[in-house]
Amino acid sequence: MKLRALAERLQCRLEGDGDLDILRVAGLEQASAGDVSFLANPRYRGLLSTTRASAVILDPRESLGGAPAFAVLRCDHPYLAFAGALQLLEAPAPPAPGIDGLSSIAPDARIGPEAAIGPFVVVGAGAVVGARAVFYPGVVVGPGAQIGDDCVFHAHVSVRERVTIGNRVVVLDGAVIGSDGFGFARRPDGAHVKIPQRAAVVVEDDVEIGANTTIDRPAVGETRIQAGAKIDNLVQIAHGVRIGARSLLAAQVGIAGSTIVEEEVMLGGQVGVTGHVRVGKGAMASAKTGITGHVDAGMLVSGYPSLPNVEWRKAQVLVRRLPEMKRRIAEMEQRIAEMEEKLATCRMLRDRR
Repeated sequence: MKLRALAERLQCRLEGDGDLDILRVAGLEQASAGDVSFLANPRYRGLLSTTRASAVILDPRESLGGAPAFAVLRCDHPYLAFAGALQLLEAPAPPAPGIDGLSSIAPDARIGPEAAIGPFVVVGAGAVVGARAVFYPGVVVGPGAQIGDDCVFHAHVSVRERVTIGNRVVVLDGAVIGSDGFGFARRPDGAHVKIPQRAAVVVEDDVEIGANTTIDRPAVGETRIQAGAKIDNLVQIAHGVRIGARSLLAAQVGIAGSTIVEEEVMLGGQVGVTGHVRVGKGAMASAKTGITGHVDAGMLVSGYPSLPNVEWRKAQVLVRRLPEMKRRIAEMEQRIAEMEEKLATCRMLRDRR
């Protein structure tokens, strides 16, 4: 792609030779001729003097202090433009539309126009698959499931019966949507009786679900992932949970049943959330936080049990000092014991007089 065309597609202001051929996207340090790179983090500014990239995406306020050895694409959001460049230059070609002969499609299932259904895909009775869907090998769509337009399901994704999925949803390898929630009733003799999990799972538009993530269905009500939420790999979302619009869940997050995560929440890696709580709009939790109660909107929490981040950081300072504090307390106890012993001796001598 010519650099001039790339600048137009990314809505960037071009400074330099628009006839340059751009083939790839690369980091500043790894880039070579034919590559476009970007600077979004000031800590990497020093690499501008050594990069071999043909073009670099920069903030309009970024000063180069002279004529650069590369063309420049100016835009207000370089990282966003970088993502767009990857989509234009690095995206693999989609599979050709059609239904592979090794797939199994129920006679009453409906497949939208221009869908690409790969080998060993199974689509159950009464299921509906939207236009331009892409199903890679091994995808299973259960009976009565509803899949919107322009969805991409990678290998071995399982969408259980009666799950509803919106438009432009991407699901990565091995994810399971609509698996049974973990619900059991205890009998008087101690045995556990399974509570049937038959209620709805709804995934709204523009959601991405990572590899080997599981989203459970409840016995009653629904589990809902709202529009624009992005969920990383190995995430567990239990029955009856609601994930708010545009929320971000990093790898290995676990959310227990009936919890509400409001809009634009960010949960770091390995965050655990107990059941029946509410995480307010725009709240954030740093990695490995254990959320055991409600979190107010906009709050940043850390630690287990979760605390406001400022309080947790103060507590961590004390934790690092615990060995020293233990030693000092032991010394003080020894001194107090010695003083008490001397005081007892003085009292005994006084009584003898």
